[in-house]
Amino acid sequence: MNRKLTLSMDSGIVEFAHAFSREINKPISHIIENYFVELKEQKKTTLPKDLDELYGIFEGVEIPEKKEMRRIFHEKNSY
Repeated sequence: MNRKLTLSMDSGIVEFAHAFSREINKPISHIIENYFVELKEQKKTTLPKDLDELYGIFEGVEIPEKKEMRRIFHEKNSY
């Protein structure tokens, strides 16, 4: 079900929106709706902040084999 949404914007942006809408031959409401759909999808795929900070941390770093990781772990944790 479609509902109305009224937006207030700078007049320069409104003029740009009308020109862009004519250029791509799509209504402004369709452009805005697609934009919010994209934002909604991005939000679903966004990692939590703590995981996002770790993203790419091992990029370019050789990760040791499982046996080597166990050996290192046991060396660090043996008292």
